[in-house]
Amino acid sequence: MVTTANVTDRNGAVLMFSQPDVSLPGLLKVLCDGGYTGDDFAVKIKALTGAEVEIAKRSELHKFAVIPKRWVVERTFGWLDKCRRLWKNCERLIATTINMVKLALLSVLLKRF
Repeated sequence: MVTTANVTDRNGAVLMFSQPDVSLPGLLKVLCDGGYTGDDFAVKIKALTGAEVEIAKRSELHKFAVIPKRWVVERTFGWLDKCRRLWKNCERLIATTINMVKLALLSVLLKRF
């Protein structure tokens, strides 16, 4: 989900899961980074989806260590950054950005199969 800049990541996630067209019946866990910590966020997500929130935190500051679950998200952002139109947020409409993200991820899928 793409939101305006004045919506925090936590509020955007809650907003995304509360959309009526979002149906995730087999969802067991929601993997998040350290910015989503807090019981309030976890309780809201549990109420909306029935899934647990798992936080993939860094092990230590200023030291590089591969954390497998964090790389799922970071890899996806890397794929999106390869799309020239998404490397900088310059679209006027949110709908245009959403469609460009979908096209970029579709391109990744098509290259894999």
